[in-house]
Amino acid sequence: MVEGQLRRRGIRDQQVPRHEFVPDQYHHLAYGDEPLSIGHGQIISQPYIVAFMTEALNLQPHERVLEIGAGSGYQAAVLSQLAKKVFSIEIVESLADRAKKTLNNLGINTVIIRTGDGYQGWFNEAPFDAIMLTAAPEHIPQPLLDQLVIGGRLILPLGKMVQRLILMKRTQEVWKKDELFPVAFVPMTGEVQELQLKE
Repeated sequence: MVEGQLRRRGIRDQQVPRHEFVPDQYHHLAYGDEPLSIGHGQIISQPYIVAFMTEALNLQPHERVLEIGAGSGYQAAVLSQLAKKVFSIEIVESLADRAKKTLNNLGINTVIIRTGDGYQGWFNEAPFDAIMLTAAPEHIPQPLLDQLVIGGRLILPLGKMVQRLILMKRTQEVWKKDELFPVAFVPMTGEVQELQLKE
């Protein structure tokens, strides 16, 4: 997987065993460059997308990261290899519990996962150096932008029927927005859906 899908695309190796994060019936597919179901209508993203989004944040060893959408815990585990601390929110309780167990079994102790709606971020632990969304809202949640430090980065899939990967960078004066390429993620659920219905 690393040689065939990541390094040739300019993505560095992340030493995280992907098979540990997928259901048993998909172990034989764990190292293909494809998304896989983890139940509850959720997926573990393809390795290339995980690696690309991680690289795009340009994480430093002293930084703290917020992830919205823990899912299986795989993306958080990858982030933990580069950052000091990872805080992750998962709206599906059983997925959050499973991710915690997997990370604990692997001895990854720099990731904190809680069950909840990620729209409002994690105010008590803010600010963050970087934020990643692994589910797609139709607009960027303002609370997440507010919880970034100056110089912070936010990466997310944005859109409904047509999604694009977006990288936001916060400067002292303005936000810099880069549209990267088309993607397909599961929709963000919870408060963001309620707000969209009111619009």
